[in-house]
Amino acid sequence: MSDTTQGVRIQSAPQPLRRAVELLSSMRFAIALLTVICIASIIGTVLKQHEPIVNYVNQFGPFWAEAFLALQLNAVYSAWWFLLILAFLVTSTSLCIARNTPKIITDLKTYKENIREQNLRSFHHKAEAQLGGDSAAEAHRIGGMLVGGGWKVKLQQRDTAAGPGTGWMVAAKAGAANKIGYIAAHSAIVLVCLGGLLDGDMIVRAQMWLGGKAPYAGGGLISEVSPKHWLSDRNPAYRGNLVVTEGTQASTAILSQSDGILLQPLPFSLELKKFVVEYYSTGMPKLFASDVVLHDRETGEATAARIEVNHPANFKGIEIYQSSFDDGGSRVQLTAMPLGIGGKPFEIEGVIGGKSQIVEGAGERALTLEFTGLRTINVENFGADGDGDGASGSGADVRKVNLRSTLDSHLGAANNTVKSKELRNVGPSIGYKLRDASGQAREYNNYMLPVDLGEGGVPVFLLGVRENPSEPFRYLRAPADDSGSLDGFVRLRQALADPQARQAAVARYAKQAVEPGRVELAAQLQQSAERALSLFAGSGAPQGMVNGKFDGGLPAIAQFMEDNVPEAERARAGEVLVRILNGTLFELAQITRERAGLAPLKADADTLGFMTQAVMALSDVQAYPAPLVFALKDFTQVQASVFQVARAPGKKVVYLGCALLILGVFSMLFIRERRLWVWLVPDGAGSRAMMALSTNRKTMDGDREFAQLTDKLIGVAPTGGKT
Repeated sequence: MSDTTQGVRIQSAPQPLRRAVELLSSMRFAIALLTVICIASIIGTVLKQHEPIVNYVNQFGPFWAEAFLALQLNAVYSAWWFLLILAFLVTSTSLCIARNTPKIITDLKTYKENIREQNLRSFHHKAEAQLGGDSAAEAHRIGGMLVGGGWKVKLQQRDTAAGPGTGWMVAAKAGAANKIGYIAAHSAIVLVCLGGLLDGDMIVRAQMWLGGKAPYAGGGLISEVSPKHWLSDRNPAYRGNLVVTEGTQASTAILSQSDGILLQPLPFSLELKKFVVEYYSTGMPKLFASDVVLHDRETGEATAARIEVNHPANFKGIEIYQSSFDDGGSRVQLTAMPLGIGGKPFEIEGVIGGKSQIVEGAGERALTLEFTGLRTINVENFGADGDGDGASGSGADVRKVNLRSTLDSHLGAANNTVKSKELRNVGPSIGYKLRDASGQAREYNNYMLPVDLGEGGVPVFLLGVRENPSEPFRYLRAPADDSGSLDGFVRLRQALADPQARQAAVARYAKQAVEPGRVELAAQLQQSAERALSLFAGSGAPQGMVNGKFDGGLPAIAQFMEDNVPEAERARAGEVLVRILNGTLFELAQITRERAGLAPLKADADTLGFMTQAVMALSDVQAYPAPLVFALKDFTQVQASVFQVARAPGKKVVYLGCALLILGVFSMLFIRERRLWVWLVPDGAGSRAMMALSTNRKTMDGDREFAQLTDKLIGVAPTGGKT
């Protein structure tokens, strides 16, 4: 469009377009964008990114999980709205630079020598003086002194009331780099954002939007994946993961997306010769590194390299970082120990990451055993607890005891008042899942070796279980028998579930506890023992409430006492009943050893410790939701290394932007732009000088500098500002 002013036609942009450009290039718009980016970055830091959907559901619930996915908060830095904000920030800052750079360049070139005397009198820093020489001589003297001090100077001769060409203006400037810093800092923002866009998901997403690429959400062999899930080998920018097992090669990177993965072919094949990991005494990794060979797929050339954390390898512009390590398919051998009546132990082998089908009982239920993890080193803290008593919580209600927390009172993992530490490697552990026919699964974590927790000197096997990944493990502590195995406890558990074995143990206990001939007392004792052992055994189902009563374990006995014994007599009656229970369980253990062809238990401190821990474990085992226990018997570890491969052309752009940002910020903060004018006119035999200083910031340094300049140039103190 065009406007006509006094007969002159002026071309101008349409009003809405002009306003849009002004808004985009305004400071308030840029600050608003930076605020949104900061908030998004905080969300991306606090909320774990690129996690499986089920993890968000377990942690936050279905509603918030769906909200996170809809807003792409689970992948903030690759979300379309985040990339759009970055693009707007680049546009806004670029327009700001485009609008202000010509003005800055023009301002850098001009000395503003045409300023009038009356304007100089309005400055904060000003001074007047009488000089002995004529105006021309004094102007050249002052100009030379300023040039010697690092100022850029321009002399202007112009008319005054005394005559044509008798007045001289000395215009000087210094600190022009301050305005260069403005351009550098804003250019740095543009470069950093451009580098982030280049190295982010923008190029990958462009291939998905424009090139027909789509994430792959299925399984199977990589070679069977269709081409639409493969990115081009000439892809200019990407960042993905590469998992390589010892002794194998890999040449395809995995780019994780919110709804699947994309496959990126690499120009090399990475062979992992050996993975090296070293640990601190705390069990944390001190060093993990990979000895690799890079095979060029074009020339076949092999290059050996060692990749460590913060020491990547480079292959034709592709950086290869050591990200982490994982299990590469270790082979494990487990012993399955049924907890029900008549179950026979059996061996089962598998590979971490694989699964096996097992049948519980006589073909009644099929279960899937999934091998999820093998840890060869588990360093825990066995220091004294805060109150010094080492309490294990064994006397608590076993229905409510979080076995993980109970264990933590020994290990110190959740106790903030631990006074001392005793770090100890408790050996390997195996992680697995048991999945039923309906698809429901529980996760288990069992330690291979018994651990001495200081509970009567009896080592215990730690058998962990949790319902979902968001929960901590709860640990059943089963005592090791005299041969250091779990067999004795499993035999005792099976016998407790067998009514015939319980009857035999009760009869043997009553016979040994009562003198011969006291038939009536023996009958009463046998009846009490039957009741105690039956209550303790429960129904054999997972522990809980049945018809308002506790089903098995010590809580069932406590409930029975509360319902049937007057409060005044409960303490004494409870002691008697627990003593009877311990005696019958001891006889039950003796029966299991006889059936196994083992020597009887001795009545010593070791046996007492074993039976004490066994009573607690038998009470807790009914809350252990599994029909059998898998013990790690042997393993062959195979390790894998996880690499991050990145082609990042924007990295150098970001480095340049960072350098410009540092230069710009320091220039704007520590360099003051100053302009100085000295107006000289004839006055009698000499001349009169009017001097003024302008600076972009009022500081004490400016006051001192002006005082020094007035004294040096015109020989008087300033008449304005502080000296």
